[in-house]
Amino acid sequence: MANVFKRLKDSITADLHEALDQKEQKNPVAMLNQYLRESEKETEKVRKLLERQYRLKDEFTREYQQAQDMADKRRRQSEIAEKAGETDMYEFALKEKQEYEARAERLQTARRDSIEQLEALERKYEEMKHKLKDMHLKRMELMGRENTARAHHRMNRVMEDTSDKPYSRFAEIDRYIDNLEYKVNSAYYHNTFDSKMAKIEKEWETSGDVSAK
Repeated sequence: MANVFKRLKDSITADLHEALDQKEQKNPVAMLNQYLRESEKETEKVRKLLERQYRLKDEFTREYQQAQDMADKRRRQSEIAEKAGETDMYEFALKEKQEYEARAERLQTARRDSIEQLEALERKYEEMKHKLKDMHLKRMELMGRENTARAHHRMNRVMEDTSDKPYSRFAEIDRYIDNLEYKVNSAYYHNTFDSKMAKIEKEWETSGDVSAK
């Protein structure tokens, strides 16, 4: 039964990874953004653990100082009780002193360990922040390259032959403008032809009349 559940889990995991791979191929920047968000969440978790470790270190320090103060207090009290001949009080103070000293020693060790752990966490946290910043910069670089690629792709779609004709879309538009310009010029010439001819005929008639005289 355990093997069946394991195979089922492996199958589901494989299908999930395949789906993620397909999604990454379709939109790599979107997947990168998702990875970055997950990395930011993990970095935030480490930050909270770091804050907790700071609080623990401070608490260890306070507890250690309290235990050390009580050990010193019981030591003085045991000395006074011994000099006063108060045997019961002396033995109580001496036992308390030993217990507080043992506690202080234990707390001191825990405090040193917490400081070492804190320093390790701080180094790791700084590494994670630098890595996260590098990942953000890489995303910006990737987005720049993707934008350039998309722009080139769109420009190529406009410039290249998209209809199996021996000219590009720009060439087709250029030819359309030439044809339109020709039609406009033809219409202009046709509309002004009669007025120009009338002027020439008038000038010719005028010059003919002068010659006849």
